[in-house]
Amino acid sequence: MCTFTNQFISSQNNMEFLKAAMMGPNAMRVAEELASCLDINENMRILDLGCGCGLSTLLLTQKYGAKVFAADLWISPTENYERFKSIGIDDKAIPISVDATKGLPFANGYFDLLFTVDAYHYFGDTAQMLPSLVPLVKKGGYIAVAIPGLKYEFGKNVPDDMQPFWNSEMERTLHSLDWWKDLWKRAEGIEMVDCREMACCRQAWKEWQTGYHPIVAEDIKMMEAEGGKYFNLVQLIAKVI
Repeated sequence: MCTFTNQFISSQNNMEFLKAAMMGPNAMRVAEELASCLDINENMRILDLGCGCGLSTLLLTQKYGAKVFAADLWISPTENYERFKSIGIDDKAIPISVDATKGLPFANGYFDLLFTVDAYHYFGDTAQMLPSLVPLVKKGGYIAVAIPGLKYEFGKNVPDDMQPFWNSEMERTLHSLDWWKDLWKRAEGIEMVDCREMACCRQAWKEWQTGYHPIVAEDIKMMEAEGGKYFNLVQLIAKVI
């Protein structure tokens, strides 16, 4: 399924690029699985919302040839522009700084696809967020999300082996497939077309643990304790109607 990602990381230089750019479970691999469920082509205009260091942007531009607005709050547009130039996608990728919780600077109906990987759970956990994004996508377009999640809701019963790592941010952002599905079903103007656990979960987390980000060391301990019992990756796709 993830032929682009596997080929990309077969090069040692590319693998080093990946290790330096990852900010969570390998966003390139996750993006490729999510994109495989969509009909993406070079004529599309895509908003990659919460693009981080641009691994999902790289996938969308290089595999599909699409024009991508690479929008992020934490990574500066200048940093991403330099990164995009270094890998030769600066003609297809437009870096921009946004805060999705404060509104986005785009025209209604501007995008064919709103695509977000490893990011939506940080800002999309309210009933207001999805309805605020729907107008940006043209009728017949799609909103596609892939995020870390839980196999079931912990509530107040956080497993003992997760308690050393659990905090208020994780409690707010990590939820089950059913939790996200119920939240999205409340939004008007969309039709849910896909909602599933992703197949690349274990591999994407494993690759993240080889990365250079400073939180990797703590996440290695957490994933050893988790042992495949609690975490998943949640995929949500909705059509704008």
